[in-house]
Amino acid sequence: MQPILIWRFMRKYVSILFLSLWAIGVWADDVVYITTEQFRDRIFDYKTNKEWKYKGDKPCIIDFYTTWCGPCKRLAPIMDELSQTYCDQVKFYKADTERERELAYVFQISSIPQVLYIPMEGKPMLLKGLYPKEEIVKIIDEFLLKK
Repeated sequence: MQPILIWRFMRKYVSILFLSLWAIGVWADDVVYITTEQFRDRIFDYKTNKEWKYKGDKPCIIDFYTTWCGPCKRLAPIMDELSQTYCDQVKFYKADTERERELAYVFQISSIPQVLYIPMEGKPMLLKGLYPKEEIVKIIDEFLLKK
């Protein structure tokens, strides 16, 4: 068989393998990109409520970022890894401040990265800057999960 014919034959099986692994979660990304509308539906509707009331069923983290931000790019793999570690306990979201300007305005995001930690009960905590993974783990364990 010629190399072209072998590739055509194998391409189908490689595609099936890739889709299967993705479907079972091997390559699934647990960090969800959230829009302003989704935030209002899933987290808190700031247009109708004045008092903070979290709508979710698990604590969550929202990473406010932009695509050109160096520290944001360094934070992304940390959040991806932690989303895998805490997948059953905490929801992880990302909000692009250039696309979701209303949401950035509501939280007065003036510098990035900023991370919003939202516990099940009580007020959320917004932290500016890039924190080491160990500090983020400590915040998750102590503030969100109350360990």
